[in-house]
Amino acid sequence: MKLRDLVRHLRQHGCELLREGGAHSIFVNRSTGKATAVPRHRDLNEFLARKICRDLQIREP
Repeated sequence: MKLRDLVRHLRQHGCELLREGGAHSIFVNRSTGKATAVPRHRDLNEFLARKICRDLQIREP
């Protein structure tokens, strides 16, 4: 999965960028209070994309 597609999916489901780290971006779901790190690689593994969505408690892509 492309990083831009995952970020678009996260934003459509109410998640927002909290801060930028060295190699990761931290996204937070304000409605659930959950946060997770998203690596800044161009391509992400499908399993990692599903784990990020599960961590933020949103629908998987």
